[in-house]
Amino acid sequence: MSQDNHSETALPGVLGVVDLAIARLESAMLALGVILMATNTVANVIGRFVFQNSLFFSEELNRLLIVLITFSGISYAARQGRHIRMSAIFDKMMPPARKAMMIVIALVTALVMLSLAYFSVSYILTVAKSGRLLPALQIPVYWIYLWVPVGFLMTGLQYVLAAIKNIVSEDIYLSSQVLEGYSEDEYEV
Repeated sequence: MSQDNHSETALPGVLGVVDLAIARLESAMLALGVILMATNTVANVIGRFVFQNSLFFSEELNRLLIVLITFSGISYAARQGRHIRMSAIFDKMMPPARKAMMIVIALVTALVMLSLAYFSVSYILTVAKSGRLLPALQIPVYWIYLWVPVGFLMTGLQYVLAAIKNIVSEDIYLSSQVLEGYSEDEYEV
């Protein structure tokens, strides 16, 4: 199965449905964010150099899109098993210990991500109460941060799915989709 295929999942039943929904949401958020950011940037450059007038909202829109891309990107990285990992000790362990360690790591990381989602919602509610508006777009400042809890929630769910995949599978998985190990283009340092 291709890791980039969003029409298949390695998980059964409801977990597979959740996995596919997250994959599609990640893809839509990343694609839309990158396309809008590129379009906005190109339009601003054309406006600046051809019409000698920049788009007044370009910087604020790109700031919003950077948050969107960043927080949907952390979920995507978790799905692809491309998160940063310090594996010197882990790689030296025997497979049963590595599997147990991977489950613990996935569950602890899920807990941290879901906690960050909760705290980010609290922060957004505080910012929303301030009533501040973005100067150019004249939209509430908290709109920029709405993607933060969504990204943390999706990432937390990715790690929960990774833990479940490791519990129900004989192999060791970095994510619900990616088997542990090094590919041909990676090497152990």
